[in-house]
Amino acid sequence: MPKGYWIGHLTVTDPARYEGYRRANAAAFQKFGGRFLVRGGEQEVVEGELRPRAVVIEFPDLAAARACYASPEYRAAKAHRDGASLADICIVEGLDVPG
Repeated sequence: MPKGYWIGHLTVTDPARYEGYRRANAAAFQKFGGRFLVRGGEQEVVEGELRPRAVVIEFPDLAAARACYASPEYRAAKAHRDGASLADICIVEGLDVPG
């Protein structure tokens, strides 16, 4: 079964408030098996335009990724991010590679 992923590109506009989001989101990600593969860090945009912060979160499957985003735990965390950042986020199914 393919994994599910959140892919996000963010611009943090209020770092102090955004820190509240970072602290609060751990409960939702733990509950749904989310694991950060990319969380900020250096990035080089080689084509097009992206926001300055990239995030990739892996989930056991697409259903878990969707359920996490819709969960009360994540909605409570997201309230800290609203007004503290601009975000483009998608939930995507991973490639199911045999082996």
